[in-house]
Amino acid sequence: MTHSISRNRRTLLRKVLPAIAAAGIGATGLVGCSGGDGTAGHDTNKAEKAGKVAEKGATSRDTSAKSSDKGGGAALKLKTTTGEFGTKAAATADFPTWGTRWVVHQTADTSSPSVGMLNKTAPGQDRITADFQVDTGKKVCEDGACSTYMAHITGPVNGFVSVVAVDIPQDSLPGVPVQNGGGEPPRPPQPGGSRAEALQRAATWLTADNGGRVPYSQAKVWKDGYRQDCSGYVSMALGLQAPGTNTVGLTGSSITKPIAVNDLRPGDLLIDASGNNNTRHVVMFEKWNDAAHTSYTSYEQRGDFGTDHATRRYGLEPGSEYKPYRPLKFTD
Repeated sequence: MTHSISRNRRTLLRKVLPAIAAAGIGATGLVGCSGGDGTAGHDTNKAEKAGKVAEKGATSRDTSAKSSDKGGGAALKLKTTTGEFGTKAAATADFPTWGTRWVVHQTADTSSPSVGMLNKTAPGQDRITADFQVDTGKKVCEDGACSTYMAHITGPVNGFVSVVAVDIPQDSLPGVPVQNGGGEPPRPPQPGGSRAEALQRAATWLTADNGGRVPYSQAKVWKDGYRQDCSGYVSMALGLQAPGTNTVGLTGSSITKPIAVNDLRPGDLLIDASGNNNTRHVVMFEKWNDAAHTSYTSYEQRGDFGTDHATRRYGLEPGSEYKPYRPLKFTD
């Protein structure tokens, strides 16, 4: 087995060299949408894109690539992101990685599928942006360094990577919050299932934040691995792959099909996928409120509020840009 860095240097990095964790704002490439009563939501134009790389083992490192050493520490930098409600901060931290071809996993489990790689020889892929970490309780070791922590990263690939991939002296990332109480990471929703199961998953975010609703964010991912915006929320409820597709993606023929408004059933979607990032939004239909179909109750993740379960009329007004869709997973 070959290594991209000597055992002595790796030990030195993890035990001696200082780490500089940068407080930043925002996260690259995340998709967001929001909406309030009587208003449409919004969704950024950038869709999630991660390379699909075959997973060959349970470790977080593919050591077949040639070594490529890197010097220097993390540089402090400040990021800003502007959304519908102005410029606001979202805690992130930037760290350098070491070596080559580190596997980025779908969940905080080294046995989960790969969603991409960190490749030091590729421009822009020699650093990570982490927003939270989890203590999996399962130790991963490399060149004498071990850690049970995996970091959720939002760049250059969105997913989870073992902390042993990072040039830090600690066994966890300094300044990065630990989620889920530092215990085992939550299991993501499984694909398939019934309409009732989708609605049950949607309801979990109403009380998931210590008894309160999950807060809305375009730049954060919740403990279950899904983005805290409208399309990430619906992706979670449907059991799609984390961190979720975007609003336009939810209209894709591999996920949904168009239906008539009066055919809406529990778990179906109303999606406004037109316009720009100030207009896109999606809600999950639960039930009609009356026989005349003048309003309905739905689940949604809306801006400046969070998870909501309320009466809506999206898509019922003449000329509305909200269109009804049925997830293909529902075969009835």
